[in-house]
Amino acid sequence: MTETPRGDAVDEAINALVHGPSRGVVLDSPPGAGKSRAVVRAAVHLAREGEAVRVVAQTNSQVDDLVDKLGLAAPDLTIGRYVARSYRGDTLARASTVIVGRSLADLRGASIVVSTAAKWREPVPPQQRWAIVDEAYQMRSDTLLGLAPMFDRALFVGDPGQLDPFSVVDVERWTGLPWDPQQSAVAALLSSNPELPVFQLPHSWRLPPSAAGPVSAAFYPLAPFGAAPAQGPRRMRLLTEGFATPPDRAIDQAADAGWAYYELPRRHTLRTDAEAIHAVVELANRVLERGAMLESRDEPDGTLLQAGRVAIGAAHRDQVAAIRNELERVGRDAVRVDTANRLQGAEFDVVLVLHPLSGRRDATAFHLESGRLCVLTSRHRHACIVVGRDGISELLDDHPSIDPIPLNTRPKFPNGWEANQTMMDHLLQHRIRVA
Repeated sequence: MTETPRGDAVDEAINALVHGPSRGVVLDSPPGAGKSRAVVRAAVHLAREGEAVRVVAQTNSQVDDLVDKLGLAAPDLTIGRYVARSYRGDTLARASTVIVGRSLADLRGASIVVSTAAKWREPVPPQQRWAIVDEAYQMRSDTLLGLAPMFDRALFVGDPGQLDPFSVVDVERWTGLPWDPQQSAVAALLSSNPELPVFQLPHSWRLPPSAAGPVSAAFYPLAPFGAAPAQGPRRMRLLTEGFATPPDRAIDQAADAGWAYYELPRRHTLRTDAEAIHAVVELANRVLERGAMLESRDEPDGTLLQAGRVAIGAAHRDQVAAIRNELERVGRDAVRVDTANRLQGAEFDVVLVLHPLSGRRDATAFHLESGRLCVLTSRHRHACIVVGRDGISELLDDHPSIDPIPLNTRPKFPNGWEANQTMMDHLLQHRIRVA
C-alpha cells in the first residue's frame, strides 16, 4: 500500500485511477475533509471525459445528498437517480437536470447514475468502465464482491476512522478468513491488493483547530490531519450571561475552548441513566436559551444557533428513545438525536454526547470500538459537550485491551481502548464537575 498525502489528493487520485496501472484507488478522508465534494469532483471529471459514471452510496439519504450536489456542480450534465419502486424522492424534482428511473433503461441518457449498493445489486448491471464508491468503509466486503462485475475501475472514498460495517448476526465463524463478509470493502480490497494506491485528504473543513488536533491524535495517529488553514477563525459567542450552575459553566467552557466534559457523580447505572439523559437534554436546551451566536468565515457577523443545528449522540437506541422523549417534553424536538451509526456523515454546529462508557461496570468491545467515539466527537463545527459519570478512566484501566487477534487479521490501530484513553485524557482537561 502506497500513501501519498502530498499535493492535491483528489487530482492525484483521479490521475491514478485514469492513467495508473491499478483497477482500484482509495481516497481516505478524515471527518469533514470534503469527502462528498471529492466524490462529486471525480464523478464530474470522469463524466466530462465522455463516459458514463456509476456512483455507489450506502443509504438513500447519502444518494439524495450526492444527487443534489452533482446537480449544482454540473448543470450541463444529466444526473440519474436509480430508485426502487417504493422510493419517494419528491425533493429531487427541483433539479431540472436530474432524472429518476426505476430501471437503467429509464436512465440511458444520464452521464452520472447514483444509487445505493443494495439497488445496484438488483440485478448487477453489465460492466462499464467507471465507478465511485462513497462511504466505502461502511460497505461490507461481500457487497463489494457482488458489485465488482459492474465496473472496470473504481475509486473508493471514505473515512477510515468511522464505524466498521454492522451486523446483527454472529460473524465469528468467518473472522480471519479471506472471505470474511464483515470486513469493510476497503479492508478486503487492500488485504488482497496491497499495491493499490492510497491517497488522503489532509485537512478537515468541519472541525476547528480546537477539535482537529484531539480527534486526529485519538483516532488517526497513523494518518494525522489538521484543520483547514483557509477556513478562518471560528467563535461561539453567548448572548446571555449564565448563572454559576454546572450547566452554564459547561456551556461557557465549550464556547471558550470548543470542548466541555460534564462529569456526573460516580455511580453504576442502568443504560438509560435518567440523570445523564436529563443532563444532556438540559445542556442542549440551555445553550439554545442563552442564544449562541456562531461566527465563521461564511458568517463573519454571526448567525444564531438553531435547534436543527444541534445534535445529541448516544451509543444505544433505547438511550436515543429516552433522550427523544425528554426533548419532546421540554419542547426541543427539533434537536437531532440518534446513534453514532446513524450520525455518520452528518454535520452540526453544536453536538452533545452521552459517553458510551458512562455509568457502566464493564467496557465491552462494542463500547470500546474506536469508530463509535470518533463519530460522536467529530460531528461539530463549533463545540462538543460530552456527558459522562466520574470513573471512566478507572474503568478503562480495569479493562485493558486483551482480546486475541485472530490469524490472518490485521490489528486495528489505534485499538478502541487506546483511542478512548487518549480522548478521555483530553476531555478531562475541560471537566466541569457536578456535585
